[in-house]
This record gives sequence, C-alpha cells and structure tokens, in this order.
Amino acid sequence: MTTTFTNGRVLTDNGFESDVSVVVEDGHIVAVLPGPASKNAETIDLGGRYLVPGFIDTQVNGGGDVLFNDEPTVDGLRRIAAAHRKYGTTGMLPTLISDDVAVMCRAIAATDEAIAQDVPGILGIHLEGPYLNAARKGVHDPAKFHTPDAAELTLVSALRNGRTLLTLAPERFDTATLQALAARGVILAAGHTAATYEQLRDGFAAGITGVTHLFNAMTPMNSREPGAVGAALENAEAWCGLIVDGYHVHDATLRVAIAARPRGKMMLVTDAMPPVGGERESFELYGVPMICRDGQCTTADGTLAGSALDMASAVRNTVRRLGLPLDEACRMASQYPAQFIGLGGELGRIAPGYRADLVVLDDDLQVQGTWIGGKAD
Repeated sequence: MTTTFTNGRVLTDNGFESDVSVVVEDGHIVAVLPGPASKNAETIDLGGRYLVPGFIDTQVNGGGDVLFNDEPTVDGLRRIAAAHRKYGTTGMLPTLISDDVAVMCRAIAATDEAIAQDVPGILGIHLEGPYLNAARKGVHDPAKFHTPDAAELTLVSALRNGRTLLTLAPERFDTATLQALAARGVILAAGHTAATYEQLRDGFAAGITGVTHLFNAMTPMNSREPGAVGAALENAEAWCGLIVDGYHVHDATLRVAIAARPRGKMMLVTDAMPPVGGERESFELYGVPMICRDGQCTTADGTLAGSALDMASAVRNTVRRLGLPLDEACRMASQYPAQFIGLGGELGRIAPGYRADLVVLDDDLQVQGTWIGGKAD
C-alpha cells in the first residue's frame, strides 16, 4: 500500500515546504516529491497543516496514570507510550527512576519484550540512576544509590533490543568503568551530579555524550567555578536535554544556553510523570505523595518531581516562550534526540529511507494525528 501526504507544510531538511508530497510504502518514506500526490496512491490531504517528524522523548517516567517504576511490564509500557502518542511522541525511552536491582531487572526485561512485540513507540530504556550523587538527588531516594559491582554493570548493558541510556554521576566512576560501559553500547549521560567542571570534562573524555535535564540537579556555573553546567555548555559534542515547562529552568537561562551551544546539540525532553495523558493529578513515588497542579509536579515541600509536560507542549513553549522558529523546535524534539541515541539514520527526519513516524500539527501547534511506521493512531 502506498500512502501520500499532500497539501501541507512539510518539514524537510530545507525547512517547511508547502509544494511537496511525502510518499510512504511499507512503513517507510520512499520519496519527497514536488507537486501533488499521485492518483494511484491513497492520499492524505493535510489541508495546509504542518507535517513534522514524530517526536522522540528520551526521558519519560510515566504517563496515562502509569509510573514505570511501579509497572515495569509490557502492558505498563504500552499504556505509557499510548498516552504520550496523543501529544506527538512516536518514540521514547521509558525512564526508570533510581530503584532496586530487582526492579531494574524487570524493567529491562519488559523493555526487551515490548520491543520484540513491536509495541509502538518503545525505542529502549533510560536508567536514571541509581548511580547518582546524594548531594544532587532531586526527588530520587538516596537510599537506592550505590556503586555497581561487575554483575550489575553487566545488567545495565543487558538490553538486547533497542537503546540503553544511563544517567550517572561521573564523579562516582573511574575512567575505565565509563569507557567499558560506552564500549558495550550504553549511552552515558551526566545527571544528578556534584561533579566539578574538571570532573565532568574527564567524564566526557571517558565516553559520556549527554547531559540529563541541563541545569537541574547539577553543580551550577559560577564566576570562578564553571561546574557541571559550564562543562556542558563548553562541550561542542555533548547533547543536552532541556525541560521547557517554565518551572525547571527560567526562560532567559534557556535562551542563553541555546545561544551558547552549536545548533543540533540541544534536545527537548519532558521528564513526564503519570498524570500526562492520564486522569489523576496525584501519584506516589517511593510511597510518597506527589501532586501536579498548573502543569507542575512536586512533593509536599515543593521539590520538583518530574513534570506534567508533554512533547507537543514542549515544542509550543520553545516557540512561544523562547522565541525559536518552529522548524528548530521540531528538530529539537525529533532529529536531535534521534542522533543522540544513535538512530539519526532512521528516525527524526522526513526524508527517503526514514521510518514514517509522522505528526500533523495545526496552526495552534496542537497534534491532529500521528503515524508510527506508517500506521495511524
């Protein structure tokens, strides 16, 4: 079956183009052609709306009233992915917040099985901890923090299907261990860290390629101590995740950070919690109540506990609050995260050979439809 998307504003490598048609066969884009659709294809008339690559979120703790830590199962992953798909997320790394080794085992096994079953949207797993620094714990339970032994390092790299992202505090690891993890294919990101500028620079040299929610839960940039933030901003190769919700980081700080770094290295993440796409405004983490109000998730004492952000809102906020053009905001939600997790050759662009993961947005940047592998929601 051939499907052609036509009569829209299509985000290509040249920016938005309104005079092209996108041809999809067997779940992949086979051509981006000038002019209207072929008469021999099933035609989807976009009615002038935007067609952009599906969003890829590398930090999703939950959604649809499901917390991955509480339901590390294939069904739990299916429900989380379905909840976020309504907001344009066609690929994600479900994220396990620091937990016991037994829970890590179940989460990795569930992710493997979900990918084997072709659960739409699951690209791998993000283990956010438990190898973090208690000085920058955020909402994580420091009782879960520990130093992994050899068997646990093998577990961390045990995922057979998809990508594994591991957030860690680099100051807790020696160079050889970081290098060994990277050599096994684990994508390493610094986060929840008290690292000095020098320690994070050493971590980058040892194989760390990302920074988890830049500015949050890490040493700040000061005049005489650049800290982890300074090391991240200086590094032209590392990818940095940004939570653009108006709560985690001030808009002006985000604008300065984006301007300071090479284009293509800043990516949007949600750090989403169960209320996204769900019906409940409260949930529990480690048995502690968390409340979501006005788009903000916190503990009773006001500590941020992930977010109530979805990717479509993150894109809108990047345009409306930060002033970036829509094409760049969409790339920050698709192409750049795909490149970060090593899938830049198959996801994140509307180009021949890429999987047909697509999102339709209206003029208000609300999601009007999604396709994963050419299949509509």
